[in-house]
Amino acid sequence: MNPLTQVKRIQHINSKEADLGISDDASWHAKYKDSAYVYVGGIPFDLTEGDLLAVFAQCGEIVDVNLVRDKGTGKPRGFAFVAYEDQRSTILAVDNLNGAQILGRTIRVDHVAKYKKKEEEDEETRQRMREERGVCRAFQRGECTRGDGCKFSHNEQ
Repeated sequence: MNPLTQVKRIQHINSKEADLGISDDASWHAKYKDSAYVYVGGIPFDLTEGDLLAVFAQCGEIVDVNLVRDKGTGKPRGFAFVAYEDQRSTILAVDNLNGAQILGRTIRVDHVAKYKKKEEEDEETRQRMREERGVCRAFQRGECTRGDGCKFSHNEQ
């Protein structure tokens, strides 16, 4: 579905609920009561984690910002996940920031039902995984340019 269509649908649902006086327990937001994360799409590529903090802190205390980046280049991919300390802040973010304009782009903000935070691997685990995958053939030829980002072992043996 087109992201702008999704933005309009969410705004329409919110306005209908407001007109009808639907309680918090009966609202469509109640489905996401166990998640403090929101998805943010359509982010301008120039924005940083700090910029997202400044914008989304208006809705509540932020505990995590995951601005998704391209593994190869490290450049932002245009979407992020933001976690609030209090789940009620996610409702404020979805209701008030969905469809907002940032640097000329319309952002999409929606609830995330089940966000799985990627755990940081320690260096020992990464090294073991590289060894299990085998030796980097490009490294053996002296052509590997990935360094520590390489999935394969750079062990000579």
